[in-house]
Amino acid sequence: MVTRYLQTLRLYLIKSPMKRARYMKEHGIFHRMGDHVMITSRKIPLYAKLISIGNNVWMASGVNFITHDVTHYMLNNMKDGYRYTEKIGCIEIGDNVFIGADAKILYDVKVGDNVIVAAGAVVNRDIPSNSVVGGVPARYICSFEEYLIKRRKFTVEHPADNSRQEISQECEEEMWARLHSCHLH
Repeated sequence: MVTRYLQTLRLYLIKSPMKRARYMKEHGIFHRMGDHVMITSRKIPLYAKLISIGNNVWMASGVNFITHDVTHYMLNNMKDGYRYTEKIGCIEIGDNVFIGADAKILYDVKVGDNVIVAAGAVVNRDIPSNSVVGGVPARYICSFEEYLIKRRKFTVEHPADNSRQEISQECEEEMWARLHSCHLH
């Protein structure tokens, strides 16, 4: 337990999400962790050894892996004569997966390859490969291939400067003009 807290503290000192992932891989935090992984979160989930992460997995801020529940505490206080144990389970994330901000992945779930999980989604059942899912609970939105076709259509004249984490005045104006042209009042 102390080690988990110390490692979490160490993660707070690592600014780059790529370096945080590398630190987690080098220290064997998870059951398995592939290459080219980005983890924005600085929190090490409880029972992290029950989590397997594939190659080319990108996780936005606030992603939570939930490997257990604690209903056994409440159940054991019912004094019905039965001793309930903590429910735990594994989470497996495939290759080429993006998990959006504040998504939650629950235990006993397998996320396939080539999957996008939308921001805020709650994944409580397996997600097949080549899927885009979102919502609470997460549901199928479109195929991975359909998403790629839509995504390739998105272009900007003045892209954001991700390395500096800022946008130019031209980019700002372009994005506001795009929003207003799509949402007529």
